[in-house]
Amino acid sequence: MKTPSSFRKSGFTLIETVIAIGVLAVLLTGFVIVFAPAAAGIKKSINLQAADRLASTLEQELVTLRTGNPGTTGFDKAFDWIKNSNTGTANDALLAYQYRGSLTAAPRADGTPKPVASIKDQVPGKDYVVQSMIRRKSDAIFLEDLPSVEGGVYLVKCTQLVFDATGALIAGKPGQIADPKNSGTVIATVNDYPEAVIAFTAEFYSLSAKSKKYFEGNAFGNAYTAAKKPIFSRNLAVRR
Repeated sequence: MKTPSSFRKSGFTLIETVIAIGVLAVLLTGFVIVFAPAAAGIKKSINLQAADRLASTLEQELVTLRTGNPGTTGFDKAFDWIKNSNTGTANDALLAYQYRGSLTAAPRADGTPKPVASIKDQVPGKDYVVQSMIRRKSDAIFLEDLPSVEGGVYLVKCTQLVFDATGALIAGKPGQIADPKNSGTVIATVNDYPEAVIAFTAEFYSLSAKSKKYFEGNAFGNAYTAAKKPIFSRNLAVRR
């Protein structure tokens, strides 16, 4: 027959259990305090990387002349795109996205890879690559790319930066290019622009869909008009 003392030795007392739970709670709290900021930092760095990629793609594409683009130089194209991306006409809106571009098919007439809609039996890096792109809404190739888009599609609105009376750069009037040193002088054509650089701010807005129906219908036009709070903005510049 077991004695009372042998029963006490076979398990933990209530006090011991409470102490163990308290120690575990302290350890879990310490874990959250240490690792939660690190996880948030990782998430933030990914977001920053995505923002950097979008801004870099815009800056580069603005001066890359392609078939069907306005003007005869990259600066001509940049002048037109910056001016008209924020005029209130949704068809001239700039759209930023990533799509799967073929590495095996011949490129399109504008020099961009053909889209890969299905990746079945396709090897990334061998058969296709994820390509960053900026296109106008009116560009028919944009609709061709949609089935192969990875991630979201972003609306981009650009506004020229001009100097104020104190010499600081401020946003000019949307939908126009002016003499940056005299914002009251509106520039009609790129040939009349007096400077070698156009400084501008680019605002990026997240769109709620990426289907052809969304962009071909009224939904995108409504989103373009209603876009007031960008997910981020960058001050950029293009040079002749």
